[in-house]
Amino acid sequence: MSAPFSILIVDDDRAMRASLVDLLEAAGWRVEALPRASQVIDRLAGLAPDVILSDVRMPDMSGLELLAKLDATAPPVVLISAHGDIPMAVQAMQEGAYSFVEKPYDPRRLLSILRHAAEQHRMARGTDRLRARLAELSGLDRILLGTTPEIAALRRDVLDMATTAAPVLLQGETGTGKELVARALHDLSPRADAPFLALNCAAIAADRFEAEMFGTAGEATGRLVAASGGTLFLDEVCACPAPVQAKLLRVIEEQEVTPSGAPGPVRIDLRVVSASNEDTGAAVEAGHLRQDLLFRLNTVVLTLPPLRQRRDDLVLLFTHFLDHSARVYEVAPPELDHDDMTALLAHDWPGNVRELRNVAERRVLAARRGGGSVADAIRARDAPEDVPDTLREAVAVFERELIGKALRAHEGRMDAVAEALGIGRRTLNEKIVKLGLDKDALL
Repeated sequence: MSAPFSILIVDDDRAMRASLVDLLEAAGWRVEALPRASQVIDRLAGLAPDVILSDVRMPDMSGLELLAKLDATAPPVVLISAHGDIPMAVQAMQEGAYSFVEKPYDPRRLLSILRHAAEQHRMARGTDRLRARLAELSGLDRILLGTTPEIAALRRDVLDMATTAAPVLLQGETGTGKELVARALHDLSPRADAPFLALNCAAIAADRFEAEMFGTAGEATGRLVAASGGTLFLDEVCACPAPVQAKLLRVIEEQEVTPSGAPGPVRIDLRVVSASNEDTGAAVEAGHLRQDLLFRLNTVVLTLPPLRQRRDDLVLLFTHFLDHSARVYEVAPPELDHDDMTALLAHDWPGNVRELRNVAERRVLAARRGGGSVADAIRARDAPEDVPDTLREAVAVFERELIGKALRAHEGRMDAVAEALGIGRRTLNEKIVKLGLDKDALL
């Protein structure tokens, strides 16, 4: 469900301006209109139209002069004039106009030209945004770090699937990074500017599902409606209660919900990404997962490899997490010796990448006190080396870790972080300053 096209009309003739506004609004466009071309440059960024429709002959600045002032990032310009002739049309096209229309105009032809111009602009803008995101992320290297064939293949699959609307089922053991992949599929998609709604299916109460997810007419907007246009991530889908599975299936199939007390359904548009650390086929056989729901979820299946199958990536990943934690705690990252390497390679890593990241953080916390080893960090979550000497230092370490995790989980959105931690926004800001947290390094 794409947003309606938007247009900026520029014409000094009030009657013509009103006529064009009526035509475009009747066709479902969002319309802004200005009487002077000189007003366009200052207003363009705020309006962000898909196309500009401008008269040619106007006082103080003509349509051709406006066209010359616009840069390459501006939306396409369609010029319209009652005084048009072939030389003027040729000049307009040479100077970059998308098209030229003479008055009196054929409404159907004008709408067709404007629609094609708007579609072309949106496609170009979407491509530019995707390239910019990829350049910032260097592909998915920052999220799916590693050089083994398994992780390289997963990165290619994520990039390939991100631009589609196909449902994706992510399978992998706990801690392999399924939510990170789900977010990558969203962030690299045309839906990136819309919400990413993550639902832990194991925590969804059947008796509260409709009120929370569908909303109540005149009172609360349901979470599904609020996320429309974006991505719905269903985590631990095999743990979803049976009554909720039936309701989710209906939402996915019909792409609509009916808020409590509403006279009729509300249309939504959600791309569905789901995840499971269980064998979904076995879950269907055991009666834990509806087969018809699985068929709606598994159009594309991506499998995330466990860390024990990526041993060649262990040192690279661990070094990355050590450096990250060292920046957070403002210490030098500890050097890895032969014993550390042996401990890394000997461990089975049942908690996968999540466990590896936590071990790296514990190793850095121990290094702050001048001791510790990778083997110690693996053996005990609360190893003696990790415990600060004073209660004040222990509380600071705990708060730093908790706030850091919340910042990462909510991608730096301060209001969401404050709400998750149960503190005010001002208190959160004060603690970040007091604890010396580097928000940019955490993200």
